[in-house]
Amino acid sequence: MPNSKSAEKNLCKSIKHRQANAKIENNLKDLIKKGRKLIEAKDGQAKDLVAKILVAIDKAAQKGVIKKNTRDRKKSRLQKKFNQAFKKA
Repeated sequence: MPNSKSAEKNLCKSIKHRQANAKIENNLKDLIKKGRKLIEAKDGQAKDLVAKILVAIDKAAQKGVIKKNTRDRKKSRLQKKFNQAFKKA
């Protein structure tokens, strides 16, 4: 339990931030899973969803939910998977 009023306020803030960050992270994970499924199925909607996912990853990194290297790694792996699935023969 917090000992002072400011510590109490900080506790409330940290709880709200944790919930907001969890929401962003869960949304990001869901988007990535959907994107991978569409890529594996070679669906035509995959291109639009991949673009949307890349923007979501950038926003999450900008807000500090994920780190820069994590952002780069996730984007790279997703784009690589997309390029391999849809490369022209």
